[in-house]
This record gives sequence, structure tokens and C-alpha cells, in this order.
Amino acid sequence: MKTANPGVFAGEWGGSGPVIDKFSPIDGSLIGRVRTASPADYERTVKAAAEAFIDWRDLPAPKRGEVIRRYGEALRGLKRELGRLVSLEAGKIPAEGEGEVQEMIDICDFATGLSRQLHGLTIASERPGHRMLEQWQPLGVVGIISAFNFPVAVWAWNSALAAVCGDTTLWKPSEKTPLTAIACIRLAEMVCHECDVNPAIFSLAVGAAEIGELLAADTRVPLVSATGSTRMGRRVAEVVAHRFGRSLLELGGNNAIIVTPSADQKLALRAVLFGAAGTAGQRCTTTRRIIVHKSVYKAFVASLVTAYRQLPVGNPLKPGTLVGPLIDETAVAAMQAALDEVKARGGRVLHGGEHLGGTYVTPAIVEAENSWPVVQYETFAPILYVMTYKTIDEAITLQNAVPQGLSSAIFTTDLRESEHFLSARGSDCGIANVNIGTSGAEIGGAFGGEKETGGGRESGSDAWKAYMRRQTVTINYSDDLPLAQGIRFGD
Repeated sequence: MKTANPGVFAGEWGGSGPVIDKFSPIDGSLIGRVRTASPADYERTVKAAAEAFIDWRDLPAPKRGEVIRRYGEALRGLKRELGRLVSLEAGKIPAEGEGEVQEMIDICDFATGLSRQLHGLTIASERPGHRMLEQWQPLGVVGIISAFNFPVAVWAWNSALAAVCGDTTLWKPSEKTPLTAIACIRLAEMVCHECDVNPAIFSLAVGAAEIGELLAADTRVPLVSATGSTRMGRRVAEVVAHRFGRSLLELGGNNAIIVTPSADQKLALRAVLFGAAGTAGQRCTTTRRIIVHKSVYKAFVASLVTAYRQLPVGNPLKPGTLVGPLIDETAVAAMQAALDEVKARGGRVLHGGEHLGGTYVTPAIVEAENSWPVVQYETFAPILYVMTYKTIDEAITLQNAVPQGLSSAIFTTDLRESEHFLSARGSDCGIANVNIGTSGAEIGGAFGGEKETGGGRESGSDAWKAYMRRQTVTINYSDDLPLAQGIRFGD
């Protein structure tokens, strides 16, 4: 099998680091060999990205938006093929693989419109003959560290916004999904050549943690956007903060759905099923816990177990499959270790948790206590912890009583309950949903969470401001020089 050589891409392809063998989680077959970037390769890449920034920042924002629009069009033409590669490399069912590419297309559309709306403010000045305003300037090279579970969408969220803001990007993808990264950057290279712009605005360095460390410590990279585990994000935050850089962190989740007595039970059941078992539980927004009112607990959980028994688990490329494999054997071992800990504490496995061979498992439903360490920790696998509550305040307290704060949901037809959930006393998460699940966010809203989730925001709303620097401007168009606060100095 031919070895791809994209350890570094900054207008030129190369790489002199170790070779990664990429095996598909679907059947364990070798689907590619990738040569990684060495520290010297990284140095060459970041220099090229910094040089490309000099010209890119001067291009009018709508012209930058045109490049992103063209990239979105290229994705439309290859949606099925790139979605298939996501499935082969990450183990997603085709609907989710293509859905991830659709997210890329959507953010390109959003960023194209944004390129004509990078607006500041006009501010009233207290001094006569003066005008104040606020404007936004490009930052420079933006580092992007992404995780295996969304191997292309998260890069697009960051790179599309960064590009229209006038930044160049340097991407370190997960070593578990290098092939999709290569495909995305190859496509970007093609579009850049068609648009007569430097392809180094979209740079790539495939490598292990060493490359991430270099990126985090590099003063030429004013912003590092990192998606992944809390452990990884904490390290990035510490290193970047030490040099007074910025970090945009989208880290772990421990997301809960509250099911109230008035909830539409069928609606809630569907939401829990997709939220907990979709992507084999490998989303940061995966539903990890359900908090069900005691009056409906027995019936709801019985229905959930029945639905889980009917979930088709297997090869994600086979029609009808809804749950594919975990990413690797390490993930399988982590799931089994978590279930063993639950059992040791007296928890009860109501369904699933079997290892079916290879990287396949059956999604598990487990009765557990919210306070147990294993429940507090995010196990990146399809384990759903179920528990009960008596009052809405108790339910919200349970929902919030974990270190993470990404996504949350409540199913209710009681207006007072839903408003309480959305109030300052309610969910402490960055995402709070009513009568929809914890997964499946649209790109129009800012995506991210609080506490150990990192506090960053990606994608829609005003998340673009993270990729720019704010500048306050005062213009004196008078023939006098009054000072603020009425201060007189030397006259």
C-alpha cells in the first residue's frame, strides 16, 4: 500500500516523521499509511502559514468569503465520497458520515455571509469633535487541534471562520483519523489554486502529541483551538496561557436529559436513543445520564430497554445498521473498565455492555448513583446511566452536579418547568434544550460549554470574535485636544 506523505502541508507536501498505519475500526483492515511531521517539518509549516497571513489579511473580507464559498461548493460535489471516508476511518454509519460533511457545507455558507458582516460598534465620545469606534482585526495563524470523533466538521467550524476573519490556519488532526484530514486539505489546496491564493492559508501537520505541544507553545500562533479530552485541554490551556496566548477549548461532556411526568414519552425515548447510542456514544454531546421522575421511571426505562434490544449493531456500511464500532480496542477496554466499576459499587446493568468482538459493543443501560466517580467521569462509549428524582430542583441539581457543562435537555410540557430549567437557577451548561436531545446542534448557534468543558465557543452566533482582535479607535476631527474625564494638563 502506498504511503501518503502529508506530515506537513504549507503549500508543499512532505514529512519526515514516523509512519502511522491507519486501520479501519470497521474490520481492522489497513486502509492507509501516513508519514507524520517531524519538529523540523512543523517549523517549516508554521513559517509558511505566518508568511501567507501577511497577504491574506489584506484581502477584503468578502473576497476571503468567496474562497470559502468555493470550498463549500467543492464539498457539495464530493459529499458522498468524503462522507464514506469518514465512515471508513471513524466507523460512523453513512448517514452520520455524510451529515458531518453537511456540517462543513453549512459552516461554509455561514462564513461566506459572515464575511460581509464583520462589524464593530460606533461609540459616543464624551469629548466634542471626537468619534469613537470599535473594529476587529485578524489575529494571525490559528492552530486547530481536533479529535477523531468529528474528524472533519470541527476543523471546518474553525478554519472557515478563521479564514474569513483574515487568519491562516495550521491543523493538527487526531492521529486516529489522518486520511480525512488529508482529503480536506487536498480539496482546500485545489480551491486555493483556482482562486489564486496561497494554499498555505490551510496548513496541516499530522503527528502525535509532540506536534500539539509545539503548536501550544508557539508564540507565532496567537490562538489555539483544541477539541478533545479534558486532560488534553488542560495541558493546552496551561501552555498557551504561560505565553499569554489565547485558547479556545471544546472539551468533554457529561450530558443529561431530564424526563418529567408531563413529558411526551415517545419523543423523549427517541431523543435518548439517538443521543446515547448514536455514533456509538462517541460524541462530546452524547447523552450520558437520564434523570427520570419516580412516577414514570419504571415505564420509561422499560420502554428504553425494549428499544435498545432492537438497535442494529454491526458494520456501519451495512444498510440498517444504527450503531457502528468504537474507534479502537483502547475504547473497548475503557468501556469494560467503567462497567466493572459500576458493578463493584452495586450498580445494575439493565441491558447491554457486551463485547461482540473487534471494536463492537452493545450499548449499555445502567442504574447508578450520580455521585459515583465513574458517573462523574466521561467514558467515551455508549454507557447510559439512569437515575430518579422527586422534584424539579432535585433534577436540576443532579444535572449540574458533574465537572462538565456542555449539553443538557429537559422533556416537559409544563411551561414552568421548562422556564425554570432555562433560568439562572437552571442548567449550567453551554447548551440547554427543551423537548430535543443533547446531540445534533445546528451551526447557527455558538457551540461549547462551561466548567471542565473549557468555556470556548465555536461555530455560529458571534463565535467569530474569538478569531479576531478587538481594537478601540478614537478619532479627533476638531482643532482642540480635550482630555477625557475633564482633566487639564499644562494649560
